[in-house]
Amino acid sequence: MEPRSKECITHYFIDLNKKENKNSNKFKHKDVPTKLVAKAVPLPMTVRGHWFLSPRTEYTVAVQTASKQTDGDYSISEWSEIIEFCTADYSTVHLNQLLEKAEVIAGRMLRLSVFYRNQNKEYFDNTRETQESRILQSVKDNSGSHGSPISGKLEGVYFSCNTEFNTGKPPQDSPYGRHRFEVQADTLFNPDTNLYFGDFYCMYTAYHYVILVLAPKGSAGDDFCKQRLPALDITNNRFLTCKKDEKGDGSLVFHHAQDVILEVIYTEPVDLALGTVAEISGHQLMSMSTVNAKKDPSCKTCNISVGR
Repeated sequence: MEPRSKECITHYFIDLNKKENKNSNKFKHKDVPTKLVAKAVPLPMTVRGHWFLSPRTEYTVAVQTASKQTDGDYSISEWSEIIEFCTADYSTVHLNQLLEKAEVIAGRMLRLSVFYRNQNKEYFDNTRETQESRILQSVKDNSGSHGSPISGKLEGVYFSCNTEFNTGKPPQDSPYGRHRFEVQADTLFNPDTNLYFGDFYCMYTAYHYVILVLAPKGSAGDDFCKQRLPALDITNNRFLTCKKDEKGDGSLVFHHAQDVILEVIYTEPVDLALGTVAEISGHQLMSMSTVNAKKDPSCKTCNISVGR
C-alpha cells in the first residue's frame, strides 16, 4: 500500500482458517468481528483476542482494512490475497515441556533384561526370506502428538521393554502379534548409544505412552535426533537407564519406568541372529495398538498449551 493510504487505516480485519476448512466464510464489515479486530496502532500491533495455532498445520490468512474518512464514515477495502502458511513441528522447548510432564507420572523404576518386538509369524518369515534376516527401519507413523518432529520423518525399528512387576518379565499379551523377537538389552542399549525423549501421549485411556529413541553414537539417526530432540542421560533419567553394576561384576543393569508404557525406537537395522523368535502364550490385544493412534487433545496430563 501507499504510505499515505496506510496512515488512514484504523482497523484490520483478520480472517484465519485451517486450510482443510473449505467452507470458511469471510467476515463482513457490518458484522464487525470484535474478537479478531486489530486496531491500527504503531507496531507491534495489539490484537483483541488471540489464536492458539496447532503445530504442523496448514492455515490460510487474509486481511481487510477499515479507513476513517473525513466525513466520519469508514471505507472498507477488498480482502487481500489469501496467504497460505504452515506452522512448525514442536521445538525442543515444547518437547522439554512434554518431558517434564512425563517425568511427573513415570513412577518407580523396574529391572529389565531384554527389548522385544511382537509381530505375526508371516512378518518374521518375510524378514528371513527377503531381508536377509534383518529387521529394517520404517518411517515412524503419525501416532502421538500432532507436532512431534519425528512423525513421518524418523526411521527406526519399534521395540518394547516394559515388564510385569510381579514376574520381572515381558507381558504375555501383545497388540501386535503372537510371535516375539527378544534381544538382550545391552545389544541395543549401552554406553555407545545415545538416548532421546521423543513424545508423551495417551489415546483417550488411562494409559500414557512415552516414546524414546535409541541411536548408536554417530549414526544418521543420532544426527537427526541431536537437532530435534532432548537428550537424556542414560544413567540418570526417569524412563530408561543403563548403568554399571558397581556392587557386582561391573556388568550393565537396566531399568524402566513402571507407570508409563515405553515405545522405544532403535534407529538401525537389527539382525534376527542377535536374539530369538518364539510364540507367546497370551492374547493379541488389538485395542492396545498405537499404530497411527490419535492423541487425546483434552488430556491435561500430557498436553501443553501450544496445541495438541
